[in-house]
Amino acid sequence: MASNRGVVYLKQRHVEVQSIDYPKLALGNRKCEHGVILKIITTNICGSDQHMVRGRTTAPPGLVLGHEITGEVIECGRDVEFIKQGDIVSVPFNIACGRCRNCKEGKTGICLNVNPARPGAAYGYVDMGGWVGGQAEYVMVPYADFNLLKFPDKDQAMAKIRDLTLLSDIFPTGYHGAVTAGVGPGAIVYVAGAGPVGLACAASCQLLGAACVIVGDMIPERLEQARRFGCETIDLRQKASLAEQVEQITGEPEVDYAVDCVGFEARGHGANANTEQPATVLNAVMDITRAGGGIGIPGLYVTGDPGGVDENAKIGMLGIRIGLGWAKSHHFHTGQCPVMKYNRQLMNAILYDKIQIADAVNVTLISLDDAPKGYDEFDKGAAKKYVIDPHGSVAA
Repeated sequence: MASNRGVVYLKQRHVEVQSIDYPKLALGNRKCEHGVILKIITTNICGSDQHMVRGRTTAPPGLVLGHEITGEVIECGRDVEFIKQGDIVSVPFNIACGRCRNCKEGKTGICLNVNPARPGAAYGYVDMGGWVGGQAEYVMVPYADFNLLKFPDKDQAMAKIRDLTLLSDIFPTGYHGAVTAGVGPGAIVYVAGAGPVGLACAASCQLLGAACVIVGDMIPERLEQARRFGCETIDLRQKASLAEQVEQITGEPEVDYAVDCVGFEARGHGANANTEQPATVLNAVMDITRAGGGIGIPGLYVTGDPGGVDENAKIGMLGIRIGLGWAKSHHFHTGQCPVMKYNRQLMNAILYDKIQIADAVNVTLISLDDAPKGYDEFDKGAAKKYVIDPHGSVAA
């Protein structure tokens, strides 16, 4: 029987590469004729994975991690018509049936049929349907004709794989945050967080024509990474308020739009930088966003956080000053990015050299065996996007 290995979450701050089951074209006890098996080319470590590994979710031990997947099709179910063996494809992290009301409306992040517990599913993620993750050598993908984005040329895809691997999640997610906030030509934008999604969002704001993109974080190396592709930066450890620091850059203490790329593990600003305050970013961006502006919220907020700072935080109930947002007529957009809404267009932006997204987020290739080290370094704030190359095909 063919072998398979994957990155398995065992307990807080501990993952291991273990032998796992080779994928089958099956859903429970029935054949999955609409699925395919992929030999994984690249699979990325995501900040959302880190929330689980830190013990900040209800993820069970034994979960095979990984929802950012790019691979080669090696087996197709009988009902797969348009995806063929040998195709190189990007896998949206959202698992979607293509048949339900939400999928037909393009809301693939909240498919109604792929997770019995709640709308929306993802590979290798807590409360997202129990699907096996893709930080592995092989994985099964259901509803293949609907879900998969085929790259038009295999040689071209491999030449640009460091960029194309980001289409499974962080590039569309960052772009989604910018689009839903309202970013367009000439906009002044504040992006909270200079992790990979924040950097992808900042690059997306530039792609959308923003005049000034300001990125805030507390890790100097990540702020330096943002400056490398033309962003203004704010060190949130400084005593000056966020509004004061924005004013030093633009002449006004406000921006047109803001994007929260931090989520529920946010820390306070200034003197409170070492204290977790989960509503900090949401309240801060309402404070600096102009009246009539918009706020995109691709940063993750959960309904179950065992490590929450208080009983409310443990169920995702935060002290948000919604009255301020109401008074300023802000619009807000939350939730998973519907990757398929954007991934084909963003693929073309990569293929036609309109953006160098891998350079923006500092893609760093590692082996599957080095994945635990990658998790550890990412947790310490490394200004890198770790991309696992399980078969050595990219390195070769």
